[in-house]
Amino acid sequence: MSAVEKSVPITAEQADHIPWSTVFAYGAPGVGAGYMFLLLSLYVMKFSTDVLLIAPAVMGIIFSVSRVWDAVSDPIVGYLSDRTKHPLGRRRIWMLASVVPTCATFVMLFSPPTTMGIFGLTVWMAVGVIGFYSAITLFAVPHLSLGAELTTNYHERSRLFGLRHAAFTLGSILALASMQIFINAEAKGPEATRAAAEWISWLASGLMFALILFAVVKLRERAEFQGRSIGLPYQAFADVWRNTHARLLIVVSFIEQVGSAAIGALTLYVAQYVVGRLDLAPAIILAYMIPSAISVPMWIPLSRRFGKIRLWIFSMVLTGVSFGVMFSLPFIDAEVNRIWVIVIAAMFAGLAAGCGGTVAPSIQGDVIDYDEYLTGERKEGSYFAAWNFVYKSATGVMLLLTGFVLQVSGFVPNAPQSMTTQVAMVSLYGLFPLVCYAIGSVMMLRFKLDETEHGRIRAELYRRRHAGS
Repeated sequence: MSAVEKSVPITAEQADHIPWSTVFAYGAPGVGAGYMFLLLSLYVMKFSTDVLLIAPAVMGIIFSVSRVWDAVSDPIVGYLSDRTKHPLGRRRIWMLASVVPTCATFVMLFSPPTTMGIFGLTVWMAVGVIGFYSAITLFAVPHLSLGAELTTNYHERSRLFGLRHAAFTLGSILALASMQIFINAEAKGPEATRAAAEWISWLASGLMFALILFAVVKLRERAEFQGRSIGLPYQAFADVWRNTHARLLIVVSFIEQVGSAAIGALTLYVAQYVVGRLDLAPAIILAYMIPSAISVPMWIPLSRRFGKIRLWIFSMVLTGVSFGVMFSLPFIDAEVNRIWVIVIAAMFAGLAAGCGGTVAPSIQGDVIDYDEYLTGERKEGSYFAAWNFVYKSATGVMLLLTGFVLQVSGFVPNAPQSMTTQVAMVSLYGLFPLVCYAIGSVMMLRFKLDETEHGRIRAELYRRRHAGS
């Protein structure tokens, strides 16, 4: 029996069990989102530099601008969805509105006209990248917000977000098959790569379209949470910053994302130019993805046993160490040894990702309950928008830095790289994440909203809601 069960009587809220049908309907769009995000984060940079021949620094600027703008658009969508009143609810109507622009811009990214020169292709990719990240915001922020609303139970949230993480990872694994097709197509030339990218983008967009519609139809929103955000935008985000638990998570999340943002963009570069085996890149990523997905059922009971906070700290330490090991790759002479090092490190990093993906958003949901305790409002959209703002602004900064580091270190597309360039790559890929995750895990030791405190808060909210009834 947990500490909260010993100290606080169980209310109907705390016994708020979610049926599996709801869990699956909520997680389903994660498959499409995971597919699209992985393909963009791992391949669009390489597609642009190696196939379209756009300069790395230019693509770094495009990605940086897109993420900074995306960080601005997230709070807008979060605030507006909190205040939306519609028969579908305040979240699902936004998810529905995201379908067409998300799918259209994804196809655009992988279908640039063959008649365009470098300047035209640069403009096309800039519009596509910025457009996609703007459109997916319409889905992502309301979807995350809905997850925190579907249950108020401390551990049920972990089950809900754990399935979402597993679905997202499954989509990422499916994207690896597409990446293998792209890699094979690159060996045949740019025309073959363009053709493969176009038909795959149409297929992925159709899948995303269907999965979002499925979730919108199957899910239901809680009537008692509707119309519970009444402040102006600056008041809503001032409340987020005044929330001591949220403020700590914002700082920790920024440090984490600064450390990890370059990982996605550089994985294919490290596989090709440091390890020397681009053909093994999907297998290396799969070594990360499979443990991330299949470990979710393990982390949920462990979070009950050891606590969500301790488990998240553990995941940060394990992530930092796993990627830190990869700094050694350029200094390992034998190719087979480099392969073993990156595969084993990726497996442990995947385990850590499964843990973080399960418990981190669940903890964020608990912080939103604390805001209700302080203000009487439900502002899931504003809170998840604030965390996304941190994530995307940090990512924008690091992608800009990554592009310029590649350029300054002497990167030459489709050619062997100097030791200086290789060390620059693994410094961003391994050493920098190690430092950042170490700092974040130490800071997270100060987080105090544990199960006992959350139980006390939910009991008080339950008492307020039913006082006088």
